[in-house]
Amino acid sequence: MTTRTLLRSGHVISMDPGIGDLPQGDVLVEDGRIAAVQPEISADAEILDMTGRIVIPGFVDTHRHTWEAPIRGVAPDATLDDYFVDILDTFAPLYTPQDVYAGNLAGALECLDAGITTLVDWSHINNTPEHPDAAIQGLSESGIRACYAYGSANTSLADYWFESEVAIPADDVRRIRSTYFASDDGLLTMGLATRGPGFCVDRVVAAEWAMARELGLPITVHVAMGRLAGRFGMIGRLHGLGLLGPDTTYVHCCHLSEEEWRMVADSGGTVSVAPQVELQMGHGWPPVMQAIEHGLRPSLSIDVVTTVPGDMFTQIRAAFAADRARVNADCWQANLPVPATMLTARQMLEIATVNGAHVAGLEDRTGSLTPGKRADIVAIDATAPNIAPVHDAVAAVTLCADVSNVDTVLVDGVIHKRDGRLLADTARALRLVTESRDRLLAAKEAAAAKATA
Repeated sequence: MTTRTLLRSGHVISMDPGIGDLPQGDVLVEDGRIAAVQPEISADAEILDMTGRIVIPGFVDTHRHTWEAPIRGVAPDATLDDYFVDILDTFAPLYTPQDVYAGNLAGALECLDAGITTLVDWSHINNTPEHPDAAIQGLSESGIRACYAYGSANTSLADYWFESEVAIPADDVRRIRSTYFASDDGLLTMGLATRGPGFCVDRVVAAEWAMARELGLPITVHVAMGRLAGRFGMIGRLHGLGLLGPDTTYVHCCHLSEEEWRMVADSGGTVSVAPQVELQMGHGWPPVMQAIEHGLRPSLSIDVVTTVPGDMFTQIRAAFAADRARVNADCWQANLPVPATMLTARQMLEIATVNGAHVAGLEDRTGSLTPGKRADIVAIDATAPNIAPVHDAVAAVTLCADVSNVDTVLVDGVIHKRDGRLLADTARALRLVTESRDRLLAAKEAAAAKATA
């Protein structure tokens, strides 16, 4: 029996150039798939009244360490160098599988609450074989669309992040692949979160890339961020190893040389920018416009909630303001007019939706309100005081809205948020993540006491 849902009378921003924007439009969902987007649709369906709502594709977060939800805000003033010590060398070794489960469940629900319907979970917390199982369980129970990117353990900074000779365990990656991801067509898919040159010795880098390609897994890697990785020349080293390819997403990219940008573009690689983290923690200027200038389609990501907010509205504004500030300052200094190519509000919405789907390898199924794609849909309450009156619906989403305005969220046609409230058992998720916080803090204090005894 066909299940139909009709989102009626919203201001539809489809992000599909063939459909465009409909100031008053309907979106018909059939069995989890977008069946039609038209000014008016008649159908026997459950009606969701979108009057006063702006209807958009769900946001796509292309890089988040979701396991860190239990330690949200623990490092508000951290630099990137601080993060390695305070998070990866202090909290990460203490994580149990239950902590990972709580973090991924709560973190994924946080995404849904904020209108993020697709997530690349960069999961470098696989301290035991039980850790990835717990991470996947949390994602699965939330109902989000996600790419689970299997990463390394984090039990020792020296072992895993300084010319590491410890490769991600191939046998366990194969186990996770065969157990949970025998098909690539599910709501959850799989990738490999690699550390890359400088962080690992070349033979480990080559082994991890080879494993990913043997198993048909997309690769995601941090490059060119901050004082440390900015000096590694990681793209050049990957090129020298013959490893660049269209299956790889490069995260941050703040200090790529012109030659490295060309290497990424020529190889068909993709780019994820985490603007609030990059500005706040010292990675470098968010290179959104640089990526576009090199023919790439950049996406946005949150990265770490230990230090920044977990919503896409923050990332949109950080990237938009940073790039325009940089261009304006350069033009003022040179006494030149600003170029017509400065970022626009509409570009930012494109980057946060359809570009994100492209980078996540899921553009065939999400990122725009296109008939045939899966129904990942978000409705923004445009009657709220921080949005109304609306002059430009795109600007209302990118420059006015916040999480409180996310009224309705569907993933794969399933309603996860309605009338501004998540339908999940949020009380349980909050209890679990709070218990995890308390356990981790106690374990940290015990470890510190033992070290000074």
